[in-house]
Amino acid sequence: MSRDKHTNADLKFARWIKEGRGSGRGSDYKPWLTVRDVPSKGRSHRVFGHKSQRTHHLLSDLELAVFLFLEWHPRSTDIREQFPLPLKATLAAAEGAGIRHPAVSGVPQYMTTDFRVSTSDSDQPEFALQAKYQSEFAFPRVVEKLELERRYWASQNIPWFIITEKDLPAGIINNIKWLYPTQGDHIPTMELHERLSFYTESFQSNPKLTVISLAKKLDIAYHLTPGESLLEIRQLLAQRFFIFDIRIPHIKLTAAHLAPMKIMSMPGGRNVSSE
Repeated sequence: MSRDKHTNADLKFARWIKEGRGSGRGSDYKPWLTVRDVPSKGRSHRVFGHKSQRTHHLLSDLELAVFLFLEWHPRSTDIREQFPLPLKATLAAAEGAGIRHPAVSGVPQYMTTDFRVSTSDSDQPEFALQAKYQSEFAFPRVVEKLELERRYWASQNIPWFIITEKDLPAGIINNIKWLYPTQGDHIPTMELHERLSFYTESFQSNPKLTVISLAKKLDIAYHLTPGESLLEIRQLLAQRFFIFDIRIPHIKLTAAHLAPMKIMSMPGGRNVSSE
C-alpha cells in the first residue's frame, strides 16, 4: 500500500470535510458525492428540490425516481442524498463482520447511503434508504457492502431500507415527473381563488373529458395560447389544490377524477390522495 496514495486520499477527504460535504440540513446540506465525482454513463441527474431549495445530486435513474417520490410525499421534510457514513464506524463494522471494507488501491473509502430522510411523522422522524437495482443483488460484493451499511444504521437506531425499481410503480413516477416541474410555481393568492373557482366549475361541467382534452377545449374557447390551460391545471394538481388518485395515468385522468380542496383546510395546500 503506497503511503502517497494514503496521503492523497486523506488530503482529499479533509478538503471535502472542510468544504462542508456531508453536513448541514435543508438548503445548507452538501452531498458527499456530486455528479462530477462519480464516473457517469449519462444517467446522473442534478435536480432542484422544492423542499430543500437546493440542487440535489442523483447518480442513477433509480435514485431520481426515489427522489421524486420522496419529494412528492407530504411527510418528508428534508432529503439528504449521498450521505456519508463515518469512516471509523464502517471500518469497525467491517472488522466485526469479517467483511472487506470498500477501498481503492488499498485506501479505505467513505461509504455513503443514497438518502437520509427527515419526516414530520413522530413515529418515524428519520430513516435511511439505499436504492439498488434488483440485478445488483446477484453480486456478493454488493450484498457485503449493504450489510456494512445495515450494521451502521442499526448502531444509530435509525431505520434503514433497501428500495428497488420494483417498489416504485412506473405510473406513479411518470405522473410525478409530469407534475414536478410546476410544483414550485408561484400562484398569487387572488389569482388562486379565481383559478380554483373557474376550474372547479369547468371540471364539474365536463366530467367525462380527460384533463388534457378539457384544457385544449378551454384554450380554444377563451383564445388562449395552446397549452396555457393545461399548465395552470398542472400547477394546481402539483400543489395539491385538487385531490386525485396519483395511480391514474395523467393521460387518462378525467375531470371526474378531481375534487377541489377547501383552502381553509389546506395548511399550504399540500395534500393528495394515493388511495
